[in-house]
Amino acid sequence: MSKQVLSHVKVLDLTHHLSGPFCSKFLAAFGAEVIKVERPGEGDVSRRIGPFPNDEPHPEKSALFLFLNTGKKSITLDIHSPTGVEIVKKLVKEVDVLVENFQPGVLSQLGLDYETLDKINPRLIMASITNFGQSGPYRDYKANSMVEYALSGHMYITGFPHKEPLTCLEYQPEYQGGLHAFDGILGSLYWREESGQGQYIDVSIQECLAGQHEYTLANYAYRGVIQERLGNRVDIDHPITLYPCKDGWVSMSGRMSLNQEPVFLMVDRLDLMEDPRFQTARSRVEHAEELDAELMPWFLEHTKEEVFQLAQELRVLGGMVLRIEELLQNPHYKAREFWQEIEHPEVGKVIYPGGPFRMEATPWQTTRAPFLGEHNQEIYCGWLGYSKEDLVRLRGAWVI
Repeated sequence: MSKQVLSHVKVLDLTHHLSGPFCSKFLAAFGAEVIKVERPGEGDVSRRIGPFPNDEPHPEKSALFLFLNTGKKSITLDIHSPTGVEIVKKLVKEVDVLVENFQPGVLSQLGLDYETLDKINPRLIMASITNFGQSGPYRDYKANSMVEYALSGHMYITGFPHKEPLTCLEYQPEYQGGLHAFDGILGSLYWREESGQGQYIDVSIQECLAGQHEYTLANYAYRGVIQERLGNRVDIDHPITLYPCKDGWVSMSGRMSLNQEPVFLMVDRLDLMEDPRFQTARSRVEHAEELDAELMPWFLEHTKEEVFQLAQELRVLGGMVLRIEELLQNPHYKAREFWQEIEHPEVGKVIYPGGPFRMEATPWQTTRAPFLGEHNQEIYCGWLGYSKEDLVRLRGAWVI
């Protein structure tokens, strides 16, 4: 592998499950040496979360763990034991960054809070990712993705009118927390080059989501208007929605405020330009169902690929709703070599997404996720000077 932009950075990864591992996955992909600390015998909780090949649970075959921990090294250590705490402090002397996503106060109770670690290594950058941050009345509350969507305000505006609010699938709040922690670490590394000092980064997943409000927030601040659920439509123009086709669905964003002709030309209905119901953005919103009834037959006669290509030719914003197998075979992703195959000894070749941004000189590069404790000898003996006999003793005491 070529030298990476973060090749000089060493990271102590005390994270588990999702938000923290997603952050350190990015650090590893851009060259950082990431040492993932896992509980002896059990490992990261994500090792027990599927899917698994053939639905047979196995700590080295969890798709979630393998995805989140590419490019890292794994050591086992019980950081809740007195000996484990002392080993963490020794490791802190050797690293540039520490990432953790325990509940607020957990590391303080262990004597591993930032104030303590800063005295050991003043250049240390420490990032803590939690549901609600390190302060405030919700600090110690429990949450998951659905709770975060609700408390961030996004759930209220997601769904259809006159029906209940909806959440989104998967772990997007946790992914956002991990990405923002990654950003904070990069900025702190740059600042450390100037100041010589590390710093503490407090990431609130709730605030990561709430910070994505723009149109809804401005609407309320400027006009006192509370955004309501609109389903697959918006209240500024139409057609901005989804339409069924012969083989699936397409997303259309036919903003016609400046030029109506391309949309009506695409569906071979130029006569609709003369219909007073459809001549302004406001009238199209008010008569959205009637406009859909006029347009729908054309969409049902075409495949989503045909709609997508014709829309793009006419400079109409349109896209295909891709199923997962179509996503993996899509020619644009293939041309940019976005999907990557990584060989793993237990599960064979696995497909992963590449980096979300391209760096020409130092591209995203990664390797398989580690086995549990795979790098114990390398880190404990190579970094800290322990002997093999020391490792046997620590293993017998369930410290590692």
